[in-house]
Amino acid sequence: MADVSKETEQQVLEFQQAQNQLQMIVMQKGQVRMQVEELEGALEELKKASGKVYKSTGAILLESNKDSLAKELAEKKETMLVRSQVLGKQEEKLRSKLMELKGKIEAATKGMKGAG
Repeated sequence: MADVSKETEQQVLEFQQAQNQLQMIVMQKGQVRMQVEELEGALEELKKASGKVYKSTGAILLESNKDSLAKELAEKKETMLVRSQVLGKQEEKLRSKLMELKGKIEAATKGMKGAG
């Protein structure tokens, strides 16, 4: 990269950092998606439940009210869905930034090849 300008080197570095951020966001989005699926499954099972219901709190199970537990699970699900939307927007911005940087880097390297 000795022939590459400082600006292009900076763009390559920025591109690599954005790629790393994108990987992290995609992983987080996957984790959130799994949590939403688990919450949906728990809500479905809770609907079928009759009698006593319990919720896990750390390493113990506590008896709980079915309605309040359903409300708590629904709220957690809603929070996870909002988190997923935020991550989706961050992912879109990073993908756009990556495309822009890729174009700049390619243009700079083509200019160098043409001159070389």
